Amino acid sequence: MIIYIKDGEDINRALRRFKNKVEDSGILEDLRKNEFYEKPTTKRKRKKAAGIQRYKKKLEKEQLPKKLY
Repeated sequence: MIIYIKDGEDINRALRRFKNKVEDSGILEDLRKNEFYEKPTTKRKRKKAAGIQRYKKKLEKEQLPKKLY
């Protein structure tokens, strides 16, 4: 990823732009995810648990609110 420093731009501002671009691109997330080997069974369990959580959250969102009386 190449970041050019604009004329008269402060180095700290350019560094902040670089950090924002790296964060937006998701490079750090990929590095953290691939830092250690994850067994296929563990990966499946993690993805299944995340799907269950998403489904529960969706059900809670669709449910009518309890009456407050």
